[in-house]
This record gives sequence, C-alpha cells and structure tokens, in this order.
Amino acid sequence: MPETGEKDISPSWVPKEANPEFACSVMGGIDSAVNAVSEAKYVPGVSSRKFPKKKKTSPEQLIEGVIKGDRMLLSQAITLIESNAPKDFDKAQRVLQALLPYTGKALRIGISGVPGAGKSTTIEAFGMMLCQMGYKVAVLAVDPTSSITGGSILGDKTRMQMLSREPNCFIRPSPAKGTLGGVARKSRETMLLCEAYGCDVILVETVGVGQSEITVRSMVDFFMLIVLTGAGDELQGIKKGIMEVADAIVVNKADGDNYAKAVVTQGEYERMIEFIRPATEGWKTHAYLASAYTKKGLPELWEVMRAFERVTKESGVFKRRRQAQVLSWVHSMIDEHLHNLFNEDPMVKGRMPAVMEAVVNGVVSPSQAVTELIRAFDINRAAEKHLQGYK
Repeated sequence: MPETGEKDISPSWVPKEANPEFACSVMGGIDSAVNAVSEAKYVPGVSSRKFPKKKKTSPEQLIEGVIKGDRMLLSQAITLIESNAPKDFDKAQRVLQALLPYTGKALRIGISGVPGAGKSTTIEAFGMMLCQMGYKVAVLAVDPTSSITGGSILGDKTRMQMLSREPNCFIRPSPAKGTLGGVARKSRETMLLCEAYGCDVILVETVGVGQSEITVRSMVDFFMLIVLTGAGDELQGIKKGIMEVADAIVVNKADGDNYAKAVVTQGEYERMIEFIRPATEGWKTHAYLASAYTKKGLPELWEVMRAFERVTKESGVFKRRRQAQVLSWVHSMIDEHLHNLFNEDPMVKGRMPAVMEAVVNGVVSPSQAVTELIRAFDINRAAEKHLQGYK
C-alpha cells in the first residue's frame, strides 16, 4: 500500500469514498477499557444494558405459522422436529399431529445419482421451471456427514443460487448423520411439514448412490436416477441395487459434444431395463435425455411425472404405496426406539465395557456377548428411565 503521509490502516482494496461498485467497506472500531478488578471490557461513557432473551415459539404458534405459509416458522418447526433433545419430543409430536390433516397433497419425488452426475444443478433447473409454472416447491437436500469429525458442510443450498432466491421455493439442507439410505433420519417428518406449508412438489436429493442408498424409495412417489455418459464399469455395482427401484433414468449433460454419447448411453440403459422388473406396478421405466445446463428435456420429464401420478392414482398403486410407506415408517421408528432403549439402559451401560473387553481379548464370542447383554436388559426399567427424560 503506498504511503499517504497520514495514518491510514484501511486495506488498499477499499475505496476512500463510498462507491456502489465495491461490496466492502471498513468500519471504525470502538475505544474500550478494561475493568482492573473483573478484567471485563467496557466502553467509557456508554451504559451497557442486557437485551431480554427471545421467547421461544410455542407449538401452537408453529402450527398456525406453517398453515399460513410462514417460511421462518416452517424452518423453526423443522428444527424442532430434527432435535434429539428429549424435552423437544412432546412438542414435536404435538406439531406433527396437528398438521397431519394438511398433509398428503404434494407429489414426492426422490432424486439420486452418482457423485458429479449433476443432481443439485438438475434440481435447481427443474425447481426453477416448476416455480415459473406456478407450483410451490420444497427441496430437501441431504448432505453427507463426516465419519471422522461428525460435521456436514450443508452446501447444497449455496450451490442453488437462483432457486434459493425464488419465493415459491423452500430449500432445507440436512446432515445425513450416519443414516444409511442416503437420506436424513427425520426426512419423512420434514416432508409432512412442507406439505402442510402448502408445497405442491417435494424434491428429495439423496447423499449418494449404491445398493444401500435406496431408502428414499420408501419415502417418495416417484424415484428418478440421474446417470452420466461414459461411466462404464463404475455403474456395474449399482445397477442391480438402485435401477430396480427407479421409475425413470435420466442421462444428464446431454448437450454439446456430449450429446452423441448421451444418446448411446440412453440406448444402453433402455436395453438394461428390459431385464429388470418394473419398479412400480403398471408403469414402464424408461431412460430419458436431459440437460440441466440448456434446460432441454426438463419439461418432458415433468410430463412423465404427471403421467406417472395419473396412471398410479387410477390403478390404486399410488394410494397403496403411500399406505405401505407409512407402515414401513412405523416399523423403522420401533427399531430405532428399541435401539435407544437398549443403549440407554443403566444395566447394559454398566456391563458393556467388561463385555466388549472380553470380546476383544477372545474370552467371549460376539454371539455370547450379545446374549449376555440382552439378558441384562430390562425393557420396563429402560422405558421408565427413558420417559423420565421427557418430563
């Protein structure tokens, strides 16, 4: 920075005078002092006052706000639903129960694909198209969680810059938190809240793809698999697992010099589909070409989804699938609840270290260790202990 002859500590990239072309500026600091006794900082001549704590939103306010279409209250309701704190469980259930009559009207679409297939870009282009057509859209983007740090970047919303500014779209990134299946643990509850909010279409983007990453199939009405051209043998391991549950296979990035390859890939997938049982009764899965960059093929995809909805509703498959999904949800919640009861039982927690050490040292077999821990488990005691946490 050149010398100006005066004390100037501003960075060289900040204009001296206000300029709308620059998005940065420097604010002067506040001269403060330190109390010699408490060592606390204070500003001389300025009386410090404490701001009152913000009151927590009641379940009734959340319910009313979601029904009226308040975006901020919808976000707070989802945060309450996702909370693992025992004190929030009853409130979350009250909110869900009250909003249940307002759910079930949206078309739920699951989107998965290999990393780099363009899932987020396709969702943004597809969501923008639906919003421009007058639909209210919700995007539930599940972000992978680090197995080492336990953190998630939650960057999908940042990547959807245009869609995140669309007033008719609500985007909620959530961490996977180690949940198998490519979706977050509370994705089902979040979908219900978005439906009560008034969304017509819900797009669920999964973490990744693989033979176990198909849990989203048990949550959505229409499942779309996004693939790339020239992937070759990289797709061999996922074909049997995920292609069996796909209602549509989309060959993305079918534009420019890649278009010819996309056409060849589309034909290859059409031949593969002939040997796979249809994912939905009465519906024939096909491969389609699309480009999130040029928007080509997206209107045709929407027509395919509307045709799928019409055909399955007329045949009753749509309703039966929704009913089966609710029952599957109940069973998964029972498994999760029993798992939590087992791990929270004081007797099991007390015996666990010694049993684990015996298994590691080869004194006890894993199956014998499980039997011993199950015998130490008392479900009534664990349930009583568990319920105390909700009071």
